[in-house]
Amino acid sequence: MLRGNQSHMTEFLLLGLTNDPKQQAWLFASFLVMYLVNVIGNLVIIAAIWGDAHLHTPMYFFLSNLSLVDICFTTVIVPQMLVNLLAQRKTILFAQCLAQMYFFVAFGITDSFLLAAMAIDRYVAICNPLRYTTTMSPRRCHLMVTASWVVSHLHSLAHTVLMGRLSFCGPNVIHHFFCDVQPLLTLSCSDTSVNELLAFTEGSFVIMSPFIFIVVSYVYITRAVLRAPSGGGRYKVFSTCGSHLMVVALFYGTIISVYIRPSSTYSVTKDRVVTVIYTVVTPMLNPFIYSLRNKDMKWALRKLIRKTE
Repeated sequence: MLRGNQSHMTEFLLLGLTNDPKQQAWLFASFLVMYLVNVIGNLVIIAAIWGDAHLHTPMYFFLSNLSLVDICFTTVIVPQMLVNLLAQRKTILFAQCLAQMYFFVAFGITDSFLLAAMAIDRYVAICNPLRYTTTMSPRRCHLMVTASWVVSHLHSLAHTVLMGRLSFCGPNVIHHFFCDVQPLLTLSCSDTSVNELLAFTEGSFVIMSPFIFIVVSYVYITRAVLRAPSGGGRYKVFSTCGSHLMVVALFYGTIISVYIRPSSTYSVTKDRVVTVIYTVVTPMLNPFIYSLRNKDMKWALRKLIRKTE
């Protein structure tokens, strides 16, 4: 798959976020701290969920998987970015670039499917509580998570195979801090129409389908909550769903602005900043959003801290 390309291009130069040594120093420190907070925070969430039997429910099962994917998602991007911020020669081999793109796309889409699974779980719990146990059975939850991983990796594999068939014979400078689909397409000297068609059609489908499920689920949830006679019950439901909605807004607000549009409108400066938000900032904030707004998570975290003392 790579033989034809490697005769033309064996490596790419990642320009990153800045060439200013002073800015690179504080960016390195900032991203290192955010990465560590992300990894440690999400590992704590996973440990708290699996260490408390009361949290062995579908909602927290999906949340623990989301935390795992968030760790993988940022690990694909940030370590390489940190190395490049310190290195004099900011290069990445062609094969490594394709591998980074593959896992970035796969974990990003898995994230979106898991957010949709969490929305469906909340819909069933609030709108059909009597059928919740049978509808969201452990077997069905495991199937939903497995399907999320399989579909995401198949979609990413299609992108990677098509990218590997392109020729890269011109400039090898990527105006980005990692190997993303659009920056690579702009460097190809062969016809990229099939790649762009896949990115815009099937790519839009795998990104927007979960988003549509989320929107529809919350329309029904909102309608059911507004019909509830108890004001306290309304507050509890909105409080439970609020964390999930905040994560969805952060994730999809940035993803859609970058990917659901023609490649001709791609802007290096603008999209690089937005990409930092959903690759680094959002995964870092997720543990805080879910733990600070959730009484069950707070209780589980206290139990985890007491066990470690």
